[in-house]
Amino acid sequence: MSCRRCASGNNVQLDAEVNIHSAGLIGLDKPAVLVFPMIVVCLACGFVEFNLAETELMQLRGHQRIA
Repeated sequence: MSCRRCASGNNVQLDAEVNIHSAGLIGLDKPAVLVFPMIVVCLACGFVEFNLAETELMQLRGHQRIA
């Protein structure tokens, strides 16, 4: 698979732990969502891609700020 940013084929797939939280003061009252995606890292340019599981997406949807 080629990198979507630089088209390099020098990619590696890794397990990851990502803590997602809302930025700024608005997000202080919302808990962080800890996810464990499989990531693809381009070793040429540093671009990273990952997908979230449906259960993780549901957690993030629950954290959306209602305008």
